Amino acid sequence: MSDVLATLSNELAAVVENTGRSVVRVEARRRLPASGVVWSNDGLIVTAHHVVHWDENIRVGVGAETFPAALVGRDPSTDLAVLRAEGIRLPAAAWETPDDLRVGHLALALGRPGRSVQATFGIVSALGEGWRSPAGGLIDRYLQTDVVMYPGFSGGPLVDALGNVRGVNSSALMRGVSLAVPTSTVSRVVEALLEHGYIRRGYLGVGAQPARLPEAIAEKLGQETGLLLVSVEKGSPAEQGGLVMGDTIVGLGGERVRHLDDLMALLGGDAVGQERAVRVLRGGGLAEVTVVIGERE
Repeated sequence: MSDVLATLSNELAAVVENTGRSVVRVEARRRLPASGVVWSNDGLIVTAHHVVHWDENIRVGVGAETFPAALVGRDPSTDLAVLRAEGIRLPAAAWETPDDLRVGHLALALGRPGRSVQATFGIVSALGEGWRSPAGGLIDRYLQTDVVMYPGFSGGPLVDALGNVRGVNSSALMRGVSLAVPTSTVSRVVEALLEHGYIRRGYLGVGAQPARLPEAIAEKLGQETGLLLVSVEKGSPAEQGGLVMGDTIVGLGGERVRHLDDLMALLGGDAVGQERAVRVLRGGGLAEVTVVIGERE
């Protein structure tokens, strides 16, 4: 048994050493620096949005060295930010999606709030389907661990026993829970920030609240609720498309709309500028209007 434990210990130490080469210190706030992980060999670094307090004068470091870094963009809704460091030459981490992870798999959280890499050890404690953060960001998979998120670890990688980075750790997505933003979400956000500098969001211009549908309509549609429009902004895509206060949205683009989360999920960046059929309950009957989705500022 002692040989098995010694082998495991040595292998975990090797994972920390190897993957730690891709973990940097992020100096973008007054207090303790945070961590980041190298996305690509050209100096692109992913970190947590909530640890980047400055838009300028950001530096990233390894050991005693520091390098200037520019903010490429940030997405508060997924707690991700992307930096580009000048003059840094570090290997990109081995990024893998968490699709094959199972509850109970070993996990390491790495950070570099100081000069050297630090690590904490645990297991994957919960997995789930995609979800929306309190800020409305779409997270492709729920990925929870029992690793201790020490100060300065946010923005660092969640690493499996083979040294693959499965996500970016965040202490801000949900209070009191150690969560990681899965690599699939990180990839999507990085691509969007590189292209636009921000995350595009669709915009209708309505205020809405969930409402129960009449029994006959609910049975016909196979859903019990829709979104009752309590306001429609003047000049908004919703008004221009013919939506009015009192309508109840039950579908958008052929997909059901039962809750606010459904509507938010259908108003992603790919919907901006596109025509979408909006199915509504109006005056006791079903109607359909066409709306050109706008872009949220």
